[in-house]
Amino acid sequence: MLLRRGRLTKRCAQATRLPEPIHEQAVPAVVPSLPRWLSALALSCLCLTSHAAPTHALTVYGEAPRYSEAFQHFDYVNPLAPKGGLLRRSAIEIGQFDHVLPYIDKGIGVSQVDGWLYAPLAQRSFDEPYTVYGLIARRMERGPDDAWLRFEIDPSATFADGQPVRAEDVRFTFDKLMAEGSLKYRTQFADVAAVTVEGPRHVRFDFKQPHGRTLALDLASLPVLPEHDWARRDFTNGGGFEQPVGSGPYRIGRIDNGRSVTFERDPNWWAKDLPVNRGRYNFERIRIEYFGDTEVARQVLKGGGYDYNREFSATAYTLGYNGAPLDDGRLQRAHLAPAKPQAAQGFVFNLDKATFKDRRVRQALAMLWDFEWSNRQMMRNLYIRQQSVFSNTPLAARQLPDAGELKLLEPLRGQIPHEVFEHVYSAPVTDGSGIIRTQQLQALTLLQQAGWQPDGDRLVNAQGEPLAFTFLNGQSGMERLLLPWKRNLAQIGVTLNIRNVDAAQYVNRLMARDYDMIVTGYPVTLSPGAELYNYFGSAAANDPGSNNLMVLKDPAVDRLIDGLVRADTQADMLRHARALDRVLQWNYYWIPNYYPPGTSTVWWNRFGLPRTQPAYDEGLDSWWEVSPAALSNAQMADRQKTQP
Repeated sequence: MLLRRGRLTKRCAQATRLPEPIHEQAVPAVVPSLPRWLSALALSCLCLTSHAAPTHALTVYGEAPRYSEAFQHFDYVNPLAPKGGLLRRSAIEIGQFDHVLPYIDKGIGVSQVDGWLYAPLAQRSFDEPYTVYGLIARRMERGPDDAWLRFEIDPSATFADGQPVRAEDVRFTFDKLMAEGSLKYRTQFADVAAVTVEGPRHVRFDFKQPHGRTLALDLASLPVLPEHDWARRDFTNGGGFEQPVGSGPYRIGRIDNGRSVTFERDPNWWAKDLPVNRGRYNFERIRIEYFGDTEVARQVLKGGGYDYNREFSATAYTLGYNGAPLDDGRLQRAHLAPAKPQAAQGFVFNLDKATFKDRRVRQALAMLWDFEWSNRQMMRNLYIRQQSVFSNTPLAARQLPDAGELKLLEPLRGQIPHEVFEHVYSAPVTDGSGIIRTQQLQALTLLQQAGWQPDGDRLVNAQGEPLAFTFLNGQSGMERLLLPWKRNLAQIGVTLNIRNVDAAQYVNRLMARDYDMIVTGYPVTLSPGAELYNYFGSAAANDPGSNNLMVLKDPAVDRLIDGLVRADTQADMLRHARALDRVLQWNYYWIPNYYPPGTSTVWWNRFGLPRTQPAYDEGLDSWWEVSPAALSNAQMADRQKTQP
């Protein structure tokens, strides 16, 4: 399940696409070294510039960006890639889109509008942890202590109808998103005090509090919508199916309501020759196909109905595409973006439910989910056990807290589990045989300590109520992971019910927090910021548009998020992230699942890929068409001898 923009309904719709894993954004087993980032760390820790001069790029802590102002293109593109051809890909969402705009919490919008139709102020680099380079904004300037941020709009920037992009459009976009857009914008940009248009091409964002280091980059990643177009549209409901006026590399061509959207490359795009765009957006047309079922999408791909699919099932990835096309290379299968931070997937408890108030109950139930058996029997040992909300990133708590972390944690002693100070968390491990008698006895002991006693073949509390809970399921295939757990729980007297509902009902019940347990995911970045309030902050717990699906209200968590968001250095951010991770781990607020060794992807072999692939993205916008029909490995090798 992809939570790409933190949008509740998108997440709910996508949840039906997780037959086994949610591995749209997982972290690989081994994260490559980050020499530029780490080498800059020492400098950023010494001091922060009081007032940064206007620059072509922004980094989180003021470290030098990978690419200088004179760079010609990103390393992970082919600047000579030919333009033309067609790419057909499946949508990430399952179900039919009911409007175009992806910036609201209602229904399902078209994700690719963000970036393809609407260009951002600055373009994120995919071979750095978090750095943005000017696109619509030619220059960016940070105030002292990050008290404000100024953008200078490129004088060449225009919308697709020829109207210039103005500072007023930037302010209009921000105001629109904050007033009518997804809840995530109000959470992420809550520290913006004012937006001031200083001239036709200059706009300044003033902040309520200094030192929100990621806030500047998050603002720089905003799209720019034309005020003259959206002033007459129904933004609140996503604008329907009418083609809006964009500012990006593509225009919307044909819309088959709910089923497909075709983007057409704008040959006159004002920014096509900027360094951030060279070698990118090579396809003449891109069609996004929407499906109501993952198996249908899989079969349509195998039949040649489209070109590129993100696979969400380990069994399907390893076995579902076997055959002659895969053998001779006409069909390609790979884990792309090996270092891309991907969602931390897990079963989350609704902490508003009385059953889950006791930490010992949550710990006991977590003991009986047998990952090793499921991974071996159902997922071909493809996956890696999740240990953290920041798994396999430098943010994960993988050792005992150091002196810096202890300084953060000591004031919370008594409010957080004592294990935080004394032990490194590790998810329960079994031998994979499916027989977990030892874990069941340990779980039974914990449950009895929490007041649950045997009564025949059930566990009951002092009031005689049985220990039972319901897993709300909005996706096909998830039962395969739940039924073995249901069996393990039943053997010690715990009843797990599985309630399957359709996507619409699932969305409504999530918004109402009407469930005991669900499966969900949390986006992982190497530079987390205010978005954490949306996932774990007390203020968002009961907001129907938020992603705090644990309904978590923990003052210790709030305090650590505050510290992380306000961190002035990379080192301080890492200390807060690890401390936060420990508190989430040892409270057993969720049952961590797993992640793959990259992004599982299948495509027909008719595309060229740059020799250097981006570490943090699949890089699809840097591919190009080599042949209108799929080629074998041998044919592709011959063809590429004459290709750039």
